[in-house]
Amino acid sequence: MFTLINLSTLNASGAHWYTDSKLWVLIPLILFFAFIFKKGAHKAIGSALDERSTRIKTELDEAKRLREEAQALLASYQRKQKEAEEQAQSIIKQARSDAENMAAQARKDLSERLERRAAQAEAKIASAEAKAMADVKSKAADMALATAEKLLRSEVTTAKHADLVKTGISQIGKSFN
Repeated sequence: MFTLINLSTLNASGAHWYTDSKLWVLIPLILFFAFIFKKGAHKAIGSALDERSTRIKTELDEAKRLREEAQALLASYQRKQKEAEEQAQSIIKQARSDAENMAAQARKDLSERLERRAAQAEAKIASAEAKAMADVKSKAADMALATAEKLLRSEVTTAKHADLVKTGISQIGKSFN
């Protein structure tokens, strides 16, 4: 077994115990530790370690608080992002609905405009037909009158002429009543 100090009077090389260099290294080391212990270095080392432990604990608590704060902030941003996405979807849905309503209104307006134009065209056609009929009737009446005048001038005598005028005046009077 290995021993640090050989207290026998002679060591293996034949020298006395007090000439061993290990002993002279050990004695000052023990005295140094005793002096440090007496001066309270162990307390200073302990308090330094306690301070470091406290500082590390504080830093860990701060890191934990910052982590929780970051998680809360992340959750808040995720919630805001979700709300923004929902709002965007709502806006898109409303825009589609508005576009469909506008398209339906435009189709309705176009249909009404086409119906009005068709009615106007039909009214113009009817008016043109009525005018044409009136023109035809007027021409026919003028032609009939001209023909009747020619006939009457050639065949009617004065007595017949007076009788025809009376009959015509009475028929005109009846048609006004």
